[in-house]
Amino acid sequence: MNNPVHWFEIPVTDMARAQKFYETILDQKLDLRDFGNFVMAWFPSHPSQPGSGGTLIKAESYLPSYEGSLVYFGVAEIDDVLPKIEPAGGKVLNAKTSIGEYGFVAHFEDTEGNRVAFHQPPAGM
Repeated sequence: MNNPVHWFEIPVTDMARAQKFYETILDQKLDLRDFGNFVMAWFPSHPSQPGSGGTLIKAESYLPSYEGSLVYFGVAEIDDVLPKIEPAGGKVLNAKTSIGEYGFVAHFEDTEGNRVAFHQPPAGM
């Protein structure tokens, strides 16, 4: 059985600012694409690997939000990425917190006003 989520989109109002933020905190280059009526910056995606692909998106009908769906980025160690949030222009909302046998989570607000999170799997996963 496949995981049900195949794609996510994080709304932004300032693509350059948001792209720089996510590239800084995740230490990954995003692929900027201009489609005329909307602009996307795609996160690296490897179809043969677990997890979902996704993008930042700037379009008239997309508004950043602190409410609603919450995207979790998988990271090897939250303590390595969480300190990058505030210097990059974001805000830490919840520090690294244990979720028992499922690992750890931490929540932050990005430069656009979206609430986003990190998930660190338990050791050995």
